[in-house]
Amino acid sequence: MTTVPRPLMILVAGPYRSGTGDDPCKLEANVRAMNEAALVLFRAGHLPVTGEALALPLLETAGSARPGDALFQEIFHPVAERLLSRCDAVLRIGGPSEGADMMVAQAREQGKDVYGSLAAVPAVVPAAAR
Repeated sequence: MTTVPRPLMILVAGPYRSGTGDDPCKLEANVRAMNEAALVLFRAGHLPVTGEALALPLLETAGSARPGDALFQEIFHPVAERLLSRCDAVLRIGGPSEGADMMVAQAREQGKDVYGSLAAVPAVVPAAAR
């Protein structure tokens, strides 16, 4: 098992709109899947983040009417890109997603680790064992 000496800030990247037809229930299910993966990472000692956790409240505040509108285009992916620049790694989950694949490609360009499953994420060495 691979370990790291400190918690990693890991961007959980998965489909948000892909395959949903912008159905609110399907969008919510995609966010839930990312949050469930984030919870596993948190319990493993890491600091998980999702772009959705930051972008969706901003979109609501900005007055976005629907996914894909002009405000969505202005805010959604740029938030994830800015967030990625602060992260140590990316965990790619779920099915096809142009946006999540873009985060993976950018992470690799930035020299960050990309994990394809929760099992691939290294464990955090407990402070007492360091």
